[in-house]
Amino acid sequence: MSGMINIRRDVQDSFYRYKMPKLQSKIEGKGNGIKTVVPNMSDIAKALARPPLYTTKYFGFELGAQVIVNNDTDRYIVNGAHDAQRLQETLDGFIEKFVLCKACKNPETELVITKGGDINRDCKACGKNTPVDIRHKLANVIIKNPPEKKKKSKKSKKESDEEQEEEEAASDDELTRSIQAAAASLPAANAQTTDEWSVDTSAEAVKARMAALDGAVDKLVLNGDDEEDEEGGETAYDVLGNWIEENKSASDIEIYKKAQELEIDHKHRTLAVIVQCVFDENILKQVSKHASLLKKLNTSEKHEKALLGGFERVIGKKNPELIPGTSKILMVLYENDLITEEVIEKWGAKPSKKYVDKDTSKKIRKAAEPFLTWLAEAESDDDDDDEDESD
Repeated sequence: MSGMINIRRDVQDSFYRYKMPKLQSKIEGKGNGIKTVVPNMSDIAKALARPPLYTTKYFGFELGAQVIVNNDTDRYIVNGAHDAQRLQETLDGFIEKFVLCKACKNPETELVITKGGDINRDCKACGKNTPVDIRHKLANVIIKNPPEKKKKSKKSKKESDEEQEEEEAASDDELTRSIQAAAASLPAANAQTTDEWSVDTSAEAVKARMAALDGAVDKLVLNGDDEEDEEGGETAYDVLGNWIEENKSASDIEIYKKAQELEIDHKHRTLAVIVQCVFDENILKQVSKHASLLKKLNTSEKHEKALLGGFERVIGKKNPELIPGTSKILMVLYENDLITEEVIEKWGAKPSKKYVDKDTSKKIRKAAEPFLTWLAEAESDDDDDDEDESD
């Protein structure tokens, strides 16, 4: 099995029954914002019959690092730079303490929380119950987030495949796969029939739409920094914003296809428009729902700044009552991997009147201070750990 290793790495038998994927690590960012992503954490956790929350939190406790667990987007991050070998060795400790039966060393165990608050490994091989060290910090995580009780049922291969597809639905490339699937079901389009997708842009139609929207979407006049800025009239960004406002039930796939149709899916201003049209006072609950779309469009630092600008308008202009909760909103964006340390630090360092007025910009950044402080402290802890290791 390519890429598979024995769960017990001390067992050299190539025919050993219990396998898991070899841990992969990907270091992102640089300087104070460096972090390590484990792309196949969920696959490893599945092989160990443990939630990825447990393995990721264990890494955090053992390595003394901040971690981010996002099951919705299948992202598991450990702050700091950690190579795959070090993480694999740390994982060995997790397996020894929280997976293997203490009696027979078989990994086919389930964690059972007793009424007294203890945690036992129930071995399906030898039948014995062996305790987990309740003093380990991970024990509290397990008690607060108990493993789901599995219902035994025989499933066909088709059902298993369907479940796997559902699990993969939250991956970063979900939007691309969905678009391709939708496109495959459509008849081939004639290159000369593209006007079927067009919008009535006559003066009367534009006036009617704008009157109906009552100025719901702010025009993004950003110093004319896009080459396709038009001299007066309705821009492609206006068309997109108006279309989203008129089609509130449109899915992320439909929004993305509309941006493609208007040939602005690669433009940074598109992110600011979409954010303003899609998000409202329920922003905290909405971020994970639209994360795949935003990731698909967020391809550079310029795009990320436009994303933040869009959220500034949602918070500062449309819903000023949300300003005190700016730190919570930024944390959700960070956990969904939509903003990076470097960009958010630059953003927080200086107010800007590009998206909102100067006073509102100052208020938003003032409310963001708890998040920015947390981020700085997390990075400082990582630096201290690196210095300790080099001594």
